[in-house]
Amino acid sequence: MSLWLRRRLQLGRELRNNKFKARQSLIWQFDIIILIFLVVTAVIALRVKDLLGASMVFGIYSFLICLLWAEMGAVDVAFTEAAVGAGVSTVIMIATVFSTTRRSKD
Repeated sequence: MSLWLRRRLQLGRELRNNKFKARQSLIWQFDIIILIFLVVTAVIALRVKDLLGASMVFGIYSFLICLLWAEMGAVDVAFTEAAVGAGVSTVIMIATVFSTTRRSKD
């Protein structure tokens, strides 16, 4: 029996006997900082009057959500959020803002 297989069997026994506890290392200070930035960017996105600025702030918000997902251990969700939320959606919103024209000269 190989050393790798013996080690896997030993880990399986430890899990069954409840001797081995998985340790989850979350950095709660990092979570708090990201959550504060999320609230600030959400308020800024609601308060800004310029559509281009709002699109940029939504991209930043999506990137912060991506960081939060990655820190919580959901890396697949974080990659999807980064690709779709922070990447494609922000580019589409900015392209839409640049392709529109204003009706009035305010």
